[in-house]
Amino acid sequence: MSNGIRSLWKNEDWWAVWFGFFIIGLALLEVLPRIPKIGKWSTAPLDAFTVAREGVATETILMPLLLLMIGLAVLTTIGMAAMKTVPTGRYFLGFLGIFVLACLAYWVANQAGIKHWGLSYALWALILGLLISNTVGTPKWLKAGAQTELFIKTGLVLMGAEILFKKIVSLGAPGLMVAWIVTPIVVIFMWQFGVRKLKMTNKELVIIIACATSVCGVSAAIAVAAACAARKEDLTLAVGMTLIFTVLMMFFMPLAIDAMGMNAILGAAWMGGTIDSTGAVVAAGSMLGPDAEKVAAVVKMIQNVLIGLLAFIVAIYWVTVVQRTDRNVRPNPMEIWYRFPKFVIGFVAASLLFSFVIVPATGGGFEIAEDTYINPITKVLRGWFFCLAFVAIGLESNFRDLASRMERGKPLLLYATGQSFNLALTILIAYLAFMVFFPNAI
Repeated sequence: MSNGIRSLWKNEDWWAVWFGFFIIGLALLEVLPRIPKIGKWSTAPLDAFTVAREGVATETILMPLLLLMIGLAVLTTIGMAAMKTVPTGRYFLGFLGIFVLACLAYWVANQAGIKHWGLSYALWALILGLLISNTVGTPKWLKAGAQTELFIKTGLVLMGAEILFKKIVSLGAPGLMVAWIVTPIVVIFMWQFGVRKLKMTNKELVIIIACATSVCGVSAAIAVAAACAARKEDLTLAVGMTLIFTVLMMFFMPLAIDAMGMNAILGAAWMGGTIDSTGAVVAAGSMLGPDAEKVAAVVKMIQNVLIGLLAFIVAIYWVTVVQRTDRNVRPNPMEIWYRFPKFVIGFVAASLLFSFVIVPATGGGFEIAEDTYINPITKVLRGWFFCLAFVAIGLESNFRDLASRMERGKPLLLYATGQSFNLALTILIAYLAFMVFFPNAI
């Protein structure tokens, strides 16, 4: 049996694709129950585990959470058993522990005060994992369930269902100008600045920070880290910086726009192209009004379409240039294919499926207009997989490794310089797009 055929059930990337499309298939067949989400709470912690539905008395979500935990544990254990990377029983037990920690991260993030400050579940999942790994140490049984790459890649395949090409045309040319002209320029600028000017030796960290800054923070960082086979500590460092600055920009950019008397639509496009999180963009845009909220969200969603393309380009560049051992030998095309992250195929396929088949066939039945996302089942499950991944990253990281990657503060300088350039270029392009070339776009 050929290695290509065997890789279909021995390769982690392919299992992420199978898991993602299995979930999507069940969602389309409407056989999956409502996926539980830990709710918002203020002073009564148990409020997070109850939900009130229209016409139905308040009910607990503890049983649905238990079923979700068992269901995801069984599903992913099938893949782990086929790949034979860790003992199946130990993985199953470890997954249960990581799921409980993910629930705790969501619970903390959804406290009203914490949620108001935009401190997302990803940050708390990282913190929980890091606290365990850097204090008592991660137990072996728990570490067996920390399959970071599998969780990340499955979540990214599901994320493809949220990236609709319909969003690209909703703002037309001005939205494309802001999202697609600025992004590649910022990535190239930060790459050159980090490698040539700062002379950073950790090229994986450079490209992760560059893509996280120019596209969509956490999601872009995850995709590109997988594409260039970066170490988990690199992803942890990049995501940590991104989340901190995202919170600051979410609050201060609307205040600055208002103080400068800037046009709300122009300001919204500026925030949509620079704030590194879709949720933070929507929250910041809402401070400027409903039209601004829509513009900010759609600009960010158009920008998000580039995640798969960026991961593809980075994967090819890493194989053919960065990791090329013999500069005089051209890489074999099959070698490029073997090392190419297959989850990107699943991401793009899910996006195409929903953009051109599912949404048109259902008359938009899988689209939620008010928050610009697709199918709540895939969206919520994507969040769970990402939360599991960030818990796992924290459990496998330690502060000593993170400190060794700081290279005397160079990653922070790279981010600050790149984001400053991003802010300046984005406001220039947004002004030309919305105020000069297409003033009647909204």
